Amino acid sequence: MKSRERTYARPRFGAAVTSGGVRFSVWSGAARQVWVSLFSGERETARLELEPQGEGVFALQVPGLAAGTRYGFRAGGDYAPERGLWFDPGKLLMDPYAVAINRPYQFSPQLAARRGEGPDTAALMPRAIVTELPEPLPASPPLFRPGGLIYEVPVRAFTMRHPDIPDAQRGTIAALTHPAIIEHLQKLGVDAVELMPVTAWIDERHLAPLGLRNAWGYNPVSFMALDPRLAPGGIAELRETVAALRHAGIGVILDLVFNHTGESDEFGPTLCLRGLDAQAYFRHDRAGKLVNDTGTGNTIACDRPIIREMILDTLRHFTRHAGVDGFRFDLAPVLGRGEYGFDGNADLFREIREDAELGDRVLIAEPWDIGPGGYQLGHFAPPFLEWNDRYRDDIRRFWRGDEGMVGRVATRLAGSSEIFSGARTRSVNFIAAHDGMTLADLVAYEHKHNDVNGEQNRDGHDENLSWNNGVEGKTSNQEVIARRHRDVRALLATLFASRGTIMLTAGDEFGRTQGGNNNAYAQDNDLTWLDWAGRDIALEEAVAALSALRKSVPSLGEVDFLTGEASPAHGLPDVEWLSENGQPLTESDWNDPARRRLTMMLDGKDGTRLAVLINADRRASTFSLPASDGMRWHMVWGENGEQAHEAGAFLLAGRSVVFAREKDM
Repeated sequence: MKSRERTYARPRFGAAVTSGGVRFSVWSGAARQVWVSLFSGERETARLELEPQGEGVFALQVPGLAAGTRYGFRAGGDYAPERGLWFDPGKLLMDPYAVAINRPYQFSPQLAARRGEGPDTAALMPRAIVTELPEPLPASPPLFRPGGLIYEVPVRAFTMRHPDIPDAQRGTIAALTHPAIIEHLQKLGVDAVELMPVTAWIDERHLAPLGLRNAWGYNPVSFMALDPRLAPGGIAELRETVAALRHAGIGVILDLVFNHTGESDEFGPTLCLRGLDAQAYFRHDRAGKLVNDTGTGNTIACDRPIIREMILDTLRHFTRHAGVDGFRFDLAPVLGRGEYGFDGNADLFREIREDAELGDRVLIAEPWDIGPGGYQLGHFAPPFLEWNDRYRDDIRRFWRGDEGMVGRVATRLAGSSEIFSGARTRSVNFIAAHDGMTLADLVAYEHKHNDVNGEQNRDGHDENLSWNNGVEGKTSNQEVIARRHRDVRALLATLFASRGTIMLTAGDEFGRTQGGNNNAYAQDNDLTWLDWAGRDIALEEAVAALSALRKSVPSLGEVDFLTGEASPAHGLPDVEWLSENGQPLTESDWNDPARRRLTMMLDGKDGTRLAVLINADRRASTFSLPASDGMRWHMVWGENGEQAHEAGAFLLAGRSVVFAREKDM
């Protein structure tokens, strides 16, 4: 497709290199004064007052400066935290529009000191770096399309232990361009990598005394500057990585956090938005207390025009200068939350859809937060895709052995039509993600094991819908290991047979474990770093085969809802639901709480049919399939099943899934 020509408007705020120096601009609706501090190394060389421009804008053109200048802001005004006013010129503040910083954030209690009670924080804060951005990339459509495979990647943990990655490159965005990584992604048939947060974050204040560090990055300070640990080459590194992955046919989706900042609650540090105008940037209740719809101490006021502008500018920044396919939004109801609750057609969502640069991007919502009315699955307007936790939970319950699940599993396989309105599913189906137990741990641990997090195992979800095969956490018994392998393969096969977009978290394809830890956000160590040397190659090959099968059968990767109606082209129904005897499921079958077997038969789109045979019982069972004239059934994927005879009967071992396809005799 020919690239579209666009005219790009520069953001109003930030530090812009001009022919006459650098223009600094920032917004505060309540500050009386704003200064820019300039630095040479660690030394503050100048503190210049910005000029009020009206409507909260402060700006100053400083001649003689160039790209590479290091700076920060300071703001003066009332200091009344109980009213959301935290103005303190002794706090160096990060520019909300900074696109590069000189070093990672490091938490210090002095960053949270009240005005007049602590030292100037310049020595504790990174510097923003004036950056002359590269020319915008030509507009090109996203590579990723709904129905494909998303691969969730924790950037640092992904390559820290990869034997082929040079030591200096391990744990960085650039490591994703290494031939060994691209080969792995292509082998799995990945359509897009979803990078967990890559913008700069700060550790939560309780971690340092425990000797822990934030490993996930869901605690940002500002929204555009990449974390130097992940992207020492800055935006250019991300741009080059996106280009290399696109060349390999793989899109890039960024996981962004616009729901809170690392400034936390009223006892947290003053780093950026809090010091500039907390009253405007964060949501407060009527008593002036910070609203905590995120569980992290503060909530961004995404309905306010200045915040919407900043979010749109951030999305354009990564689209324009890095060429990403789209975005996944953490705790996305916050983005649509206003004074009267959540609105799936909120102004911000409308502005994204109508934006010339953003309107065609992939948009994915995590559709819940902990605020009032915070569970909003199915309530985001198209084209948003949504993480579907009901899919996750129902598939886990079914394979765990819960009763009465066969109807719900069929609904999930078919795209969850009772959740998403319209003709197409917008479900992102997943069984395990970064948050929670790994796929391998689901079948090995009935209970969480988070003791190393330093919170006496109180953190993390208590109900994981997990189970253990044998003695929990022990892998010495050969039969226990075999059971776990069967269950993992069955879960993966179910995922790849599901209608809609599917998501796999990096390492689940080869059996990664966290020892039952379901909240490993603070484990920046071997617990979360992928063990490439010890990976289960057989499982990896099975996932690659499943992915290839999904791509070879169009009906598996489509997103239209199944209707059961016959195709006018060749008369085959788009779906049939059968019992193990090959007959349509009866009402009695659907309502049988003990039913553990099911066949989904799909129109293969070429005059043939594909059958997905599921045996969640521990006992082996024979499945029969109806024959068509001149056709015979062949098993095309199965870990434990085998074809019994040519007439279309298949013997399925307990806890197994088989894919069979019709072919000419």
